[in-house]
Amino acid sequence: METTADGADPRVRAWSPVCQAIALLLGPYAEVVLHDVASDRVLGVWNPMSRREPGDPSLLGELGRLDPSAHDVYGPYQKLLSDGRRLSSVSAVLRDAEGRPSAVLCVNLDRTPLEQAAAVLAGFAAPSQPRPEALFEQDWTERVHQVVGSFVRERGRPVDRLGREDRLAVLTELDQAGVFAVRRAAPVVAGALKVSRSTLYALLAELKAQRNDS
Repeated sequence: METTADGADPRVRAWSPVCQAIALLLGPYAEVVLHDVASDRVLGVWNPMSRREPGDPSLLGELGRLDPSAHDVYGPYQKLLSDGRRLSSVSAVLRDAEGRPSAVLCVNLDRTPLEQAAAVLAGFAAPSQPRPEALFEQDWTERVHQVVGSFVRERGRPVDRLGREDRLAVLTELDQAGVFAVRRAAPVVAGALKVSRSTLYALLAELKAQRNDS
């Protein structure tokens, strides 16, 4: 949906396809407004969220109090609608062939769907209760994944990028957790660390030699 002023205005003819494209891409969550700099009036509105219409006052004085994030671009900055919805807004100054400000293009994005989605994801992101350890104390494969997963998260890099010292450290933690007291633990540990069994056995031998030396 679009509402524009007199179609004979060259600025409307020039920028209408751009405004419509943005509104189609981000709609129905974005309002696009084209403002007349000289008269401080609205030239056109695409996907209107407020009651503004062409010819209404633009009230663009707010841009004068903002620091541009790029040449002739302001924002994103926050605005509020009368119904309480928060908007993220960006305004761009459009210049004529002589470099004089001719119009201002504003895009107002409704943050409501993003905030609702973030709330849903946050609800799923963390368990509501501590893990019941009694359910896992006999599951040694779970202990392997728990130790390796915690180690990887603390180091901040994927398991296949762990260095030799990192692998020795995580093997020490697995040994302390009693994993290697279980028969056939080696294939599971090798899989969790994404190394071959021969590499795992070599690391275990090195770890044992370090302990004997100390």
